[in-house]
Amino acid sequence: MAAPKFTTTTWLIILIASIGFLFDTYELLMTPLVAAPAIAELLKVPLNNPMVTDWVGKLLWIAALCGGVFGLLGGWLVDRFGRKTVMAASIFLYSLSPFCAAFATSLPMFVFFRSTTFIGVCVEFVAAITWLAEVFSDKKQREKWLGITQAFASLGGLAVTGVSVWISRHGADLPHLGLPLGLGATDPGAWRYLLMTGILPAIPIALLLPFVPESQVWKDRRAAGTLKRPSFGALFSPELRRVTLVTAALSACAYGIAFGALQVTVARVTPGLPELKAEAKALAPLRKEAEGLNLELNKLAPTDPERQAIVGKIKANFGQQKPLNDKVKEMGDKVQLHQELGGLVGRVLLAVLLIVGMSRVALLKVFQIPALVFLPLTYFKLFDQGGQAFLWAYAVCGLLTVAQFSYFGEYLPKVFPMHLRGTGGSFATNVGGRMIGTSMAFLTTSFVAPMFAGTGPLLPSHVAMAAGCVGTGIAVISFVLGFLLPEPKAEDAGH
Repeated sequence: MAAPKFTTTTWLIILIASIGFLFDTYELLMTPLVAAPAIAELLKVPLNNPMVTDWVGKLLWIAALCGGVFGLLGGWLVDRFGRKTVMAASIFLYSLSPFCAAFATSLPMFVFFRSTTFIGVCVEFVAAITWLAEVFSDKKQREKWLGITQAFASLGGLAVTGVSVWISRHGADLPHLGLPLGLGATDPGAWRYLLMTGILPAIPIALLLPFVPESQVWKDRRAAGTLKRPSFGALFSPELRRVTLVTAALSACAYGIAFGALQVTVARVTPGLPELKAEAKALAPLRKEAEGLNLELNKLAPTDPERQAIVGKIKANFGQQKPLNDKVKEMGDKVQLHQELGGLVGRVLLAVLLIVGMSRVALLKVFQIPALVFLPLTYFKLFDQGGQAFLWAYAVCGLLTVAQFSYFGEYLPKVFPMHLRGTGGSFATNVGGRMIGTSMAFLTTSFVAPMFAGTGPLLPSHVAMAAGCVGTGIAVISFVLGFLLPEPKAEDAGH
């Protein structure tokens, strides 16, 4: 049977899904760009104050927990009230939340809106893949466009980086738009302008949504009264227990590698590369001095007049560090770019392999097996050498990891019955991936890396060793668990 011809509605569906996936990543990757400057301004402390670092970690943990819990509820809502309806609500949630966060005047307000942003993203991903899996009636079209539209997620990282650079250069020329000012500042912080751009996806989505349909097979089943009510307990029934637990575990592994190894690399591993040896040597005494000054500052009451003098010394120290830190940041941006490019290639490669028609279990092994080689090679061997070899090996690690995110986006709607597609997909992605998997960043930096440091200072080389151990260990677990993953039994969108 010939595949249905594409109509204007079909292209609108693809466009909406692509925008949604792109801004999923855009909204999430704002966090490492805005968290530190926002927290420093709202707490009224210097950027290098330990309180800022502590709160960045707390923010990531709180947002991931909220995303996992409410994302799971969102998956149930997808099955209960419709794919398109919940997808639209989640996109508006993650669009309006960063815009509101741009006007934050307190840390709790900022944390709240970053958490609701994370919730919106967690719900949207599951809603969108479930919607796409059902609006395409043809199997090959469904697989092809699930892969292609998810590839746009990698463009979100490149887009938010580009926008951030532009705002940093031109922020002083932008209108204030009623944005709050930091203490002693004459212009709003660049982080506020970047957060405001988060509202961009709401505009085209609001214009396009009235012209695309809800999942017709879901509507027909509901109208006929044959659509069962979703429940979390049903995920652990004898016929679904295995797929529920294995997909959640594998999703946790994919996110565990991403957060336990790749995500800590840019900020915590990059400064130890051989190319930055001179900068690291020059920064060491300055950072030690800054640490002492910040500890002294934190002991004083907010109204203590002595704070002004100490803040002056901290600013002078910061000025000495800036040219050195700029070189470290430049290298960090280069490392991040390689990860984003690798991730983009990974998503595209997955889309191509889906079109070829490999079995789902074999397809996962295509990315799992090379990870067993490249993760230890990158962190145990090439980190010490630096240069292009490290950068491109790191890009391959990004390719192998990010491709698995798209893999589960295509796989999950196939293995759960229609009334549990949102609930099951959300359990795997949000509970397994975003709640358990993201916690591997804490394991790497706060548990494994200090073991390598012993009683001495924690160095980037220790974090690199920890990232290699955690990433490789998880890759081995993922490889073994992959053999337990069942092939989808049904291929039609209406099963």
